[in-house]
Amino acid sequence: MKKMLITGGAGFIGLNFVLWTLENRPEYEITVLDKLTYAANKKAIRNLVKQGKINFIEGDICDANLVEELVSRTDIVVHFAAESHNDNSLKNPMPFVYTNVVGTANILEAVRKYDKRLHHISTDEVYGDLEIDSDEKFTTESNYNPSSPYSSTKAASDLLVKAWHRSFGIKVTLSNCSNNYGPYQHIEKFIPRQITNILSGIKPKLYGNGKQVRDWIHVDDHNSAVHAIIENGEIGQLYLIGANGEKGNKYIIQTVLRLLDENEANFEHVADRPGHDQRYAIDNSKILELGWTPQYISIEDGLAQTIDWYSKYRDFWEADKLSVEQNYAKTNQ
Repeated sequence: MKKMLITGGAGFIGLNFVLWTLENRPEYEITVLDKLTYAANKKAIRNLVKQGKINFIEGDICDANLVEELVSRTDIVVHFAAESHNDNSLKNPMPFVYTNVVGTANILEAVRKYDKRLHHISTDEVYGDLEIDSDEKFTTESNYNPSSPYSSTKAASDLLVKAWHRSFGIKVTLSNCSNNYGPYQHIEKFIPRQITNILSGIKPKLYGNGKQVRDWIHVDDHNSAVHAIIENGEIGQLYLIGANGEKGNKYIIQTVLRLLDENEANFEHVADRPGHDQRYAIDNSKILELGWTPQYISIEDGLAQTIDWYSKYRDFWEADKLSVEQNYAKTNQ
């Protein structure tokens, strides 16, 4: 069996990647490295360990010695680990600098030392934002123009990966993906927050005027695309992952309300996020050339699946719901 080290494999996208890989690529022996922050899916990871499906190491990618030891024993590293919540980066940027920049540098040095294969996961937010009314989309040639501490540190990590490939010849591919949604996402994030608000009898909250547009993609589609890159992508290349899912935040809230048989007008406006990016859009033509296609072509189908999951697994989020809403209330959001 090939050995795969997944950093950040207890987080939202990383955990779903672990589950997708177990189901669809059984040839991999999986080790997860995660420091189990507040956003980690501890119960799900522990269940996988108890079932003997994965190996798990609780640790930090900023621990260079630990990273080197684990990388030396694997064939491929898939690097998800990151601090990723924009609002949190505005309150305290330094954890983002340490994890996203220093942590990535540690991985790169270990990969270089032991000549391992690396796939680096990043975000379309490194490119900044686009005009609401334009037809422009981000491409692999777009200039980086990040607008928050989170996106700036992810941009820095991307540039480190590119430099290590060019300077040292490490075997790496990169992907920048649009906004993910789906099961196991922390309820501080936009879509699960609105779903769990409605399920809790709370009005969903719309930032500002709600005109911000995101290119939404279901997490399973993101992860199947990552495997397409690992299997068929060209070393040294960057791929943009998107599913042509451009929708405004107001549309998302109204759709979630409708799918839950609620009045589409039953939401409230709250304070906008400082420096809120207006529009993201992905040109996914390069990833399509690898033979990849998304499963959830309709965002309504993806939202329906996500709503069904949060409805069935209330134990995943109910204990944290009050504290999350209290934190948002401090900023009138």
